[in-house]
Amino acid sequence: MSVNFRVKQFEEIEALELYKILRLRAEVFVVEQDCVYQDIDNKDQKALHVIGYKNDQIVAYTRLFKGGDYFENASIGRVVVSQKERQFGYGHDLIKASIEAIEKHFKTTEIKISAQTYLKKFYESHGFSQIGEEYLEDGIPHIAMVRR
Repeated sequence: MSVNFRVKQFEEIEALELYKILRLRAEVFVVEQDCVYQDIDNKDQKALHVIGYKNDQIVAYTRLFKGGDYFENASIGRVVVSQKERQFGYGHDLIKASIEAIEKHFKTTEIKISAQTYLKKFYESHGFSQIGEEYLEDGIPHIAMVRR
């Protein structure tokens, strides 16, 4: 079974859908990764949202920004796949869908991300390269990566 990806502006997201997205983000980033941080940051309103559905459940998600809204370049953030769904490789499908959405909606191929360091090889497999040194973000080691 595959994931069906939908790309939406913030205004197009329904209330229950938003609730499910925020729940997924909290399950992974706050509970699973034991990271206390301000997820609701008033940036969702500017973002383009890539939402992955499987059997009407949201199992994957990213938010995308055009250049200048977060980083100088377009960017992908809040990359999340439900823990019980990771074994199926949906993270790769999610990144491909996110890159395609950036190319289509923002008309650019240059993308910058702030990646958790342990995912370096995952992102390299999608054409990203590390720039700069490792740093801590919300207590978790991260690296900046770009795709040109």
